[in-house]
Amino acid sequence: MTKGGMESVEVFPAEGKGRGLKAQKEFLPGDVIFAEPAYAAVVFDSLTHVICHTCFKRQERLHRCGQCKFAHYCDRTCQRAAWLNHKNECSAIKRHGKAPTENIRLAARILWKMEREGSGLSEGCLVPIDELQNHVESFGDEEKKELRADVESFLEFWPPHCQQFGMQFISHIFGVISCNGFTLSDQRGLQAVGVGIFPNLCQANHDCWPNCTVVFNNGNHEAVRSMFHTQMRIELRALSKISPGDELTVSYVDFLSLSEERRKQLKKQYYFDCTCEHCKKQLKDDLMLAVKAGESKPSADTVKEVIQLSKDTLEKINKARMEGQYHEVVKLCRDCLKKQEPVLGDTNIYLLRILSIASEVLSYLQMFEEAADYAKRMVDGYLKIYHPNNAQLGMAVMRAGVTHWHAGLIEAGHGLICKAYAILLITHGPSHPITKDLEVMRVQTEMELRMFQQNEFMYYKMREAALKNQKIQVMPEPSNENAPSLFHKKE
Repeated sequence: MTKGGMESVEVFPAEGKGRGLKAQKEFLPGDVIFAEPAYAAVVFDSLTHVICHTCFKRQERLHRCGQCKFAHYCDRTCQRAAWLNHKNECSAIKRHGKAPTENIRLAARILWKMEREGSGLSEGCLVPIDELQNHVESFGDEEKKELRADVESFLEFWPPHCQQFGMQFISHIFGVISCNGFTLSDQRGLQAVGVGIFPNLCQANHDCWPNCTVVFNNGNHEAVRSMFHTQMRIELRALSKISPGDELTVSYVDFLSLSEERRKQLKKQYYFDCTCEHCKKQLKDDLMLAVKAGESKPSADTVKEVIQLSKDTLEKINKARMEGQYHEVVKLCRDCLKKQEPVLGDTNIYLLRILSIASEVLSYLQMFEEAADYAKRMVDGYLKIYHPNNAQLGMAVMRAGVTHWHAGLIEAGHGLICKAYAILLITHGPSHPITKDLEVMRVQTEMELRMFQQNEFMYYKMREAALKNQKIQVMPEPSNENAPSLFHKKE
């Protein structure tokens, strides 16, 4: 079944998984298989004043809706584009006296759209909203309690003059949001800022080693004439060669965990048992648990002890990061690495997690040489574990490249930036803001490398002068959050 710009894919009954998506033609790495606007989307409660409610970009100064005083927009263009979806919400917020939570707002937007368009297939949708999975029957007691509270709050907010929906159907919509809500990120793709429902994306099944990735594109509202504006959308992009008839898969979780941990997370959040090759055969688990090889191989007890120490250290690090005690984080990392290095292999995930935190925090503290050393080791480990075209890998290589540049290691820095650029061209595409930033860095480091190769002394003198007018940004303050995960799960 295909519809409205979705001719390249079809929905099919996937054994043991309900439905799935299948390619109708061949795709090569980096190809956009389809782009899909949100059926409905909202900004997170905590960010409603700093994120545009239309394109989800972070902006310094936003225009506020004069009626409800709640919605915020980049400019008149974004405000006009939002009016169809905001009109009912605007009057409901005024009547209710305040804006409800993001979950209630998203459910209301979905139901207002259904009121306008009916519950059948919307333009470009492969499956109607009322046929999406809700997994309400799998909810535990706590989730059922939250669901009841959401339904009650929704009924208080929902205006009496609007179409009335039954309790069961409202519960279904909240179940759909819980299981299928997609995380929306800011224009740099680094912070989760909202949640949306994309019915076609919901049809793509999970695989821990997928052939597709999803990137959120905030669209472009900067063109003077609105006919040239592009809509906020998700893009499903091919990571490898895909043949007609192949199932299209995405990963709902980060690959950098043992297969048992990924399976537990998938069961808890998405209510299914992962049966992908990597989980069934526990592929890469040996790398993620690697210990030092050679004559003095550590004993099983020593390994167990060091892994427990690593887990305890990660908890202490989280606490110190929450309190902004970055020098304490560095100390914890250094002490942990001393214990890990004689025992754990270069691809062990506990070692890689500490290396990642150490390189990020040291970069922020501008201790770039030590940060670069840890970043290089982290990237070397990641390259042996991740799929070669993985977005998280691309971002990690980019950060390592920038860290090396800051440390004055221009050859290694340029090499890493080129490697990151090659990955992000496939995962994000050439027009994504982060890829454009990386292209600027690539050109700059290439020019610097040529200068360095011609005359090292002059290069360092000019670099010193240029740093006062720095072009490549200083690292942002370390975030305690992981990179935004694919689907948004209400905590």
